[in-house]
Amino acid sequence: MSSEHKKTSVMVIIGTRPEAIKMSPVVRALGASSTLRPFLVSTGQQRELTRQALASVNLAAEVDLDLMRPNQSLASLTARVVEAVHEVVVKSGCAAALVHGDTTTALASSLAVAYARIPLGHVEAGLRTYDFDHPWPEEINRRLLDPLCRWCFAPTELSAANLRGEHIPEDRIHVTGNTVIDALIECRNRVVMRGPPSAKGLRTVLVTGHRRESFGEGFLNICLAIRRLVEERTDVQVIYPVHLNPNVQKPVYDLLSNHPRIRLVEPVAYEEFVRLMSEAHFILTDSGGVQEEAPSLGKPVLVMRETTERPEGVTAGTCRLVGTSVEKIVSESLRLLDDPAEYQHRSTLRNPYGDGHAAERIVKVLERDLASANSIS
Repeated sequence: MSSEHKKTSVMVIIGTRPEAIKMSPVVRALGASSTLRPFLVSTGQQRELTRQALASVNLAAEVDLDLMRPNQSLASLTARVVEAVHEVVVKSGCAAALVHGDTTTALASSLAVAYARIPLGHVEAGLRTYDFDHPWPEEINRRLLDPLCRWCFAPTELSAANLRGEHIPEDRIHVTGNTVIDALIECRNRVVMRGPPSAKGLRTVLVTGHRRESFGEGFLNICLAIRRLVEERTDVQVIYPVHLNPNVQKPVYDLLSNHPRIRLVEPVAYEEFVRLMSEAHFILTDSGGVQEEAPSLGKPVLVMRETTERPEGVTAGTCRLVGTSVEKIVSESLRLLDDPAEYQHRSTLRNPYGDGHAAERIVKVLERDLASANSIS
């Protein structure tokens, strides 16, 4: 029997592009382990975007469940993920499973794994707003998920403190840093980065937005703020990779598609997005990952949300909450454009989210605990 066959399989379950990006370092670290091997499963919650993200780092799912359907409700998707993932877990013979973050895939898969009675690990555990409406349904998902886990891999000490406050046993909590920093460093090392473009004399504002709680008036305000910003500053251009959700696409294209200094583009591959971040003057976003990644590239972030489960960046000063108020988005943007001292200060602050070795720490814990379990059995 080959040494590869002797390795213990750990299922890594993903379904969305951010999960693919953030779990790819864990998959690689498992692949480099002398005792463990990864078994990668995709639910297909964002099938094409997930495949694209995996392909950019030369990975592919061993099982692709292709569960997403047009206009599918969260309840329907949750039920289908639980049933399909449970079947795969039972047949796979994996000794443990890992999920990531706060998606429907993460919560439903955690239930499936718990029903199969194998140990579960949660990467990026302990993030909290303590407000089920912000973000919705993500806060619900992560609050339900962590009590099911044998391993809660918290990215920061604050995340770990949240878990302790919810009576998660200390021996289940491991502070590792965030794997997105691992992914970013890997990408940065293989992609030639360019500085901010200067040929046209334009400063670039990179925008991303997709949160459900902003659908409707929130997205209208975001679009109005972007429009006003480029109308007030002729030396500014906006690049906006637009999320595929129709609730995002309609207001964005209705309000922003006819301005010469606003580029609306389709979602881009991760390597290209890292390049766009590196070229931007600053970033307007409601994304959790961008809040974590941008400080490593020296980019200030304005967070278009009322609250964040990643307050470490706000405390450190790398991120600032601006909500979906037109006035606040515009005023804080102008501050970064017009105050060189403020911009310099915020672009040189230390990233609070990790050092690029989170995946290694996660795999070391799994190697130790699964080896102990195997010796007992």
